[in-house]
Amino acid sequence: MVEQTQRLTGLFAARFGALPAAIWRAPGRVNLIGEHTAYTGGLVLPVALDLACFAAAAPNGEGVLRVRAHDLGQEAEWPLEAIAGMRPERRWSDYVLGVAQALGREIPALDILVSSTVPIGGGLSSSAALEVAVALALLDGRACEPPELARLCHRAETDFVGLPCGFMDQFVSVFGREGSALRIDCADESMRDVALPDGLLFVAVDSGVKHELASSAYSERVAECREAVRILGVDRLRDIPVEAWRGLFGAPLKRARHVVSENGRVENFIDACAAGDAVAMGREMTASHESLARDYQVSCAELDFLAASAVRVPGVHGARMTGGGFGGCTVNLMRPEAEEEFRERLSRGYRENFAREPKFHRCSPAAGAGRIACVAG
Repeated sequence: MVEQTQRLTGLFAARFGALPAAIWRAPGRVNLIGEHTAYTGGLVLPVALDLACFAAAAPNGEGVLRVRAHDLGQEAEWPLEAIAGMRPERRWSDYVLGVAQALGREIPALDILVSSTVPIGGGLSSSAALEVAVALALLDGRACEPPELARLCHRAETDFVGLPCGFMDQFVSVFGREGSALRIDCADESMRDVALPDGLLFVAVDSGVKHELASSAYSERVAECREAVRILGVDRLRDIPVEAWRGLFGAPLKRARHVVSENGRVENFIDACAAGDAVAMGREMTASHESLARDYQVSCAELDFLAASAVRVPGVHGARMTGGGFGGCTVNLMRPEAEEEFRERLSRGYRENFAREPKFHRCSPAAGAGRIACVAG
């Protein structure tokens, strides 16, 4: 962390000619199981990652909010008095502007430099990490309860950016626990830590296929779930018994079947964690991928290949796509001694089939967002 702090301090000084007053960190996440259940009031089991977005900030005294995305080599700037009336421009800066609007209070004149180790578009929630890091920079220590911080960042993504997602990403970025997964009930926002068995390793594999969920079939899936709820006359899909599926056909049937079965898999996975049963944990993950590919139809050829290849490696217990889908990452559960062969086999096979090199990220559960440095006064 010290090295990252020094790097950001240098980058900020080079661009803005001063030291940052503070540096804020917000982690990405990998969802171990419970996919496309958040916006239907279901269960999810994410972990915050040591991959994170960092925001270095200092007042500028010029009456503007100025943000530089170092990794993209791009900047955005808005006069403070214009922020409330701005509209999305379909670029990275929408996440920043959405947070500024969602705060609903006086925004300070700041220079902010953001840099992230979370892969963009890789299904590890780079957008929520950016939102939370920027929100903390804009708040600059002013009182904001953690649940409200997560909610306002979620509003930025749904109301301003226009993605009808659940709040899992923002909540785990704020509430992540080092060494633990977080069971979130998206019906009532209740959370509890879930200890993961010792001697196991989770590895995310980035397919290199970038998704743009706001303009993809994501919104279509949300609408199909709502249609299933309307047809069945229930408050949420999580509540429906199996026999209720007889009133559904086509896409609403498939989407409901995935959501109901996925909530069950979350609970089964947690039970397997408590029992230290890695084989059962992996079985639930693999079944989750099959349901996401078959019933929810949010996978793709690359993700299917990576998941199928992973479970053929000795010592790999389970694999599934993670995130919104249509690209991004898989998450894989294995014994640590299987990692070298796992990486070698998947790299070779992926190059041969897709002429692309996958990227591997160890998933170490990390703490949630916070201030990591105060460099000046």
